[in-house]
Amino acid sequence: MQLDLSHVALEIREGRQSATNLMQMSIAAARSPLCANVFSQTFFNEARWAAAETPSTTPLAGLAISVKDLFDTQGTRSAASSLVLQDAPVAQADATAVARLRAAGAAIIGRTHMVEFAFSGVGVNPHFGTPAALDARHPANPQLAPTWPARIPGGSSSGAAVSVASGAAWAALGSDTGGSIRIPAALNGLVGFKSTARLVPTEGTVPLSPTLDTACAITRSVRDAVLLHEILAGREVAKDERSLSQWRLAVPRPLFFEQIEPAVRSAFERSIAKLQADGAQIEWIDLPELEELDGINIIGGFSPTESYAWHRRHLQDPAKAALYDPRVRSRIESGASMSAADYLDLLAARKHWIARMESALAGYDALLSPTTPITAPTTASVAPANGIDAAADIKRDEEFFRVNSLLLRNTSVVNMLDGCALSLPCHNPNELPMGLMIWHAALHDDAILNISAGIEAVLNRN
Repeated sequence: MQLDLSHVALEIREGRQSATNLMQMSIAAARSPLCANVFSQTFFNEARWAAAETPSTTPLAGLAISVKDLFDTQGTRSAASSLVLQDAPVAQADATAVARLRAAGAAIIGRTHMVEFAFSGVGVNPHFGTPAALDARHPANPQLAPTWPARIPGGSSSGAAVSVASGAAWAALGSDTGGSIRIPAALNGLVGFKSTARLVPTEGTVPLSPTLDTACAITRSVRDAVLLHEILAGREVAKDERSLSQWRLAVPRPLFFEQIEPAVRSAFERSIAKLQADGAQIEWIDLPELEELDGINIIGGFSPTESYAWHRRHLQDPAKAALYDPRVRSRIESGASMSAADYLDLLAARKHWIARMESALAGYDALLSPTTPITAPTTASVAPANGIDAAADIKRDEEFFRVNSLLLRNTSVVNMLDGCALSLPCHNPNELPMGLMIWHAALHDDAILNISAGIEAVLNRN
């Protein structure tokens, strides 16, 4: 296991490490080329002070934590990496999630860039640039980086993931509406845990879809995911150290494996074989309920409809409307056509679908799936239009929407289910980062975290 927050926090408490020294290392990483386009704002002086003054007995012990640009931090603007909100009022208080992190000893090192208004799984931002994906278990050499094609970090918590992968932060506060924690975790070799949405308050955030939005964290290990969840949710996770052989696990078909890259399939099947060799009993099952989602969302989903309700006043102002990323604006505006009756129908359809899914999953403790069916494509292949070459702009737009759809497909199932899920690295050192997703319905969080810890231990063995 790579060095994680839990390890260094213990060392700080036992006097073998200094939070101040570790903060200087985090700041150096934040200033390095690996963090290009990662931070919208940094708080280095405040973070140094917090590292020096925070009691070592606190859970986070004065260690660097980053915050996604849609969470309020007192005295700053929550612009959600947009131009539209650059003149928004300064926050008078921390968002609930941020306040809980500070109370637990977090030293907030900075606010991280994201997809504008969190509306994409790709990670591209035309206003502030796109961070390049990193593999946290096998860090890139900054001196060689210019010779490598930059790859997308995943979104929408793009800067959040790279802040952790680069060493600038030990964990990152982000959000997950359709996969925005798990996708960038998977593409950067990190752990991303999406809790049951209702467990963590979202007060003090710029919303995408209040029905689906979840405040959660990207970490370097499952035990860090447990720690951050306990802090954010204000609850203790019940530990269960049963071996994997004592849990009921299943791999659902067919949706998660459609249009899957051979490398992703290979990494997933290799991981399943490792778990089975360790004694895990894993059943491959058909889950036809997954095929119903397209029909449920055919009239439009929650994200465009609810985001349009929030953005419509800005969009009615021509000057403000012109500031939107066109790709994001088009998706938001698509929500304008849904009627109140259609929205109520969508709520009812979701409720009934959740009931059918929970019934189908009742015999299992967790489901195992690829987090994404593809690895990270190059940033250049999905770059925003530049208006110079119309044909190239069209090609990149087409590729962007294809990639976005595939990246969100697997993860968004869990959001629609109102469930919980954790993405765990499952790639080899010579491979692009890929994720294994462990998931279930609402309020199965403790089981998912305990099972994930067992899976992590197996996958990390040589």
